[in-house]
Amino acid sequence: SLETSGALDIGEVDARVMRVVDIKTPASGEAEKNRWENLLLLTRHDEIKFVLCDESDYQWAKQILQQHRLADKCAVLFSPVHGMLDAAKLAEWVLRDRLPVRMLLQLHKLLWSNAPGY
Repeated sequence: SLETSGALDIGEVDARVMRVVDIKTPASGEAEKNRWENLLLLTRHDEIKFVLCDESDYQWAKQILQQHRLADKCAVLFSPVHGMLDAAKLAEWVLRDRLPVRMLLQLHKLLWSNAPGY
């Protein structure tokens, strides 16, 4: 598998590789780097990931999810930024809105407090 920020073209990646593509949210300060053309290249064995800072990011990601019908293309992951967005609150929103997404926690931050080298 290959995890990428989503700022680079994934079209040249070997088709046998599972691509995990991040979509940068507005609160990340990097949303302008998103390469939206990548959404057209996603396949069923790829994943798309949103790392969410707050409720505004959640609403934005929900809109992108629906607008681009992402759940029909690949698995969609929502992850709360550790220390910024409570995971239980994110889970409540996902359940309330019945979103077809999986939640993912930033394990490296939970296990090693974001120490260098992890």
